[in-house]
Amino acid sequence: MRQQLLGELGVARAARTALETQAEVLQRSNRDLEQFAYVASHDLQEPLRKVASFCQLLERRYGDKLDERGAQYIAFAVDGAKRMQQLINDLLAFSRVGRSTEGFVGIAFGDVLSRATTTLSLSIESLQAEVTADELPVVRGDPVLLTQLLTNLIGNGLKFRGDEVPRLHVSAIEREADWEFACADNGIGIDPEYGEKIFVIFQRLHGRDVYEGTGIGLALCRKIVEFHGGRIWLDATVDHGTTFRFTLPKRSLLAPTSAPTPSTSAPSAPVPAPSNARPSGGSS
Repeated sequence: MRQQLLGELGVARAARTALETQAEVLQRSNRDLEQFAYVASHDLQEPLRKVASFCQLLERRYGDKLDERGAQYIAFAVDGAKRMQQLINDLLAFSRVGRSTEGFVGIAFGDVLSRATTTLSLSIESLQAEVTADELPVVRGDPVLLTQLLTNLIGNGLKFRGDEVPRLHVSAIEREADWEFACADNGIGIDPEYGEKIFVIFQRLHGRDVYEGTGIGLALCRKIVEFHGGRIWLDATVDHGTTFRFTLPKRSLLAPTSAPTPSTSAPSAPVPAPSNARPSGGSS
């Protein structure tokens, strides 16, 4: 019996050692891939800027000498360079997530929402969109990344809008170990069949000629949420529009605000907007 137990213990130790070694190799590989993506993306910026700049210079200097097709060719080159730059910027943002938790602080999620609506203020104003929120809690995380998360989700609702005026609502439910947030819109919706595909990098459900974008936005959202110890998913139970849900772990020293902060609206009230936006109706 004793020999059997010692044998099983040895097997368990060997398996644990193998698992730890594999995890270390995987972590090293992920770090190398992230570093490669960062360096490659950064080094690609300068030649792309030159391509776009010289194409625009050709257009300004020799535009009157070009026929319609020549001008069209230059426009294609400039547009391609700009789209590649946007793709590179998104890749840089994607590769930076998860590098360090040193930026984690306690922050009111209402403030995060306010920052996101400020970033999207021009789109919100031009569409006369309405962004509302319930009372939101205090969470621990990276304010920049959490702002990027909400900016992407709200921008998605603005981009994939229907015929109605865009309306988006952010809410939070307290669970035993975490906060469950929801970002709901009244847009065209997403077939639950694609509930997993939409979070894969470079996966698009629509052609670029229908909706612009790089196919990185929701993949970045997933990476940000998982970096904070949560998860994100498409709510397949809604009948109208799109609702994304995600969780963020609770911390014992951080509790929900007792009353809405200046940047957090009361239930179903529009989030205060910057002076140059009108999110109450009156993009990504």
